[in-house]
Amino acid sequence: MGEFPDHIDRSLLRELQRDSSLSQRDLADRVGLSQNACWRRLKALNESGVLQGSGARVDRQALGLDLVVFVMLRTRHHSTEWLQQFRRHVLTIPEVIDFHRIGGDYDYLLKVVTQDMASYDSVYQRLIEAVELDSVTSYFAMEAIAEARPLPV
Repeated sequence: MGEFPDHIDRSLLRELQRDSSLSQRDLADRVGLSQNACWRRLKALNESGVLQGSGARVDRQALGLDLVVFVMLRTRHHSTEWLQQFRRHVLTIPEVIDFHRIGGDYDYLLKVVTQDMASYDSVYQRLIEAVELDSVTSYFAMEAIAEARPLPV
């Protein structure tokens, strides 16, 4: 099949990121494939791990989740045991929707989505209760200019 994913696969990925509820027929039409060819390519993208399930995008504000906080964490601990404990702990906090280990002045970046400041304080308390952290700095988003943008394929 040549380069993987090729330009047709990339077209499929762009269309799916725009609207994952498209029928296979509509998807095939949009990218200029037969339904069978579209099915084979989608199957290959799934099997290779390029496509990882499907989901619905939910409007956080419609659910009253009005506060977005970017939390920067610094630690003095870098042992495997500490890292495993920290990761397990953070992943138990559902309000943490993104979690990255980063380079630079901080070690970790978390994106927290919650209702309000009191709710964030509860998240903060849960965050610091189980592991020792050197510093925690919170940045409160004033406006979401772009969120959950599609990957540039």
